[in-house]
Amino acid sequence: MITPTLYLFSSAATPVFDVARVIEEAQADGWDVCLGLTPTAAGWLAGSLDGLAALTGHLVRWDHRLPGQSDPWPEPDAVVVAPATFNTINQWALGITDKWLVGVVAEGIGKGIPMAAMPCVNRALAAHPQFERSIDTLRAAGVRILYGEGGFVPDEPGQGDPTTYPWRAALDAVADVLRPESFA
Repeated sequence: MITPTLYLFSSAATPVFDVARVIEEAQADGWDVCLGLTPTAAGWLAGSLDGLAALTGHLVRWDHRLPGQSDPWPEPDAVVVAPATFNTINQWALGITDKWLVGVVAEGIGKGIPMAAMPCVNRALAAHPQFERSIDTLRAAGVRILYGEGGFVPDEPGQGDPTTYPWRAALDAVADVLRPESFA
């Protein structure tokens, strides 16, 4: 039986500090997990990157590979982008792919890869008109957006509690990919 591959992509929001536990949860669900980060998230986790690579069995990535280099990861069967910051959501929806992570998920839409994203923004950022347009754009493109009831609900600026970030909802959003008949 082939183990399905999950790309777990995280932006620099405080729930990212719990990513090792989430990787273990995803592995317990049956995923081979590859961790990708935005450059800022990679900086935040700099002291943990070797341990996270050991946990996943894959290099932790946050930057483009050089032309001609082979991809060190297997192809994804699904992608979860969580926590997804205001910047990541807007760049993805607008097709601004200067960050490796955003380029992968932007291309993933065209490849038809099952994807879920769960924002992590405060109410002030969520009130910006571009954010809702970006959410609508990604949903229309087939991305499962976990925002609002059943997903992430914004708090007032400075009031969020990263321990209540609903990681399980993000993993559950792509769990249908784990059907045994998909990987026999």
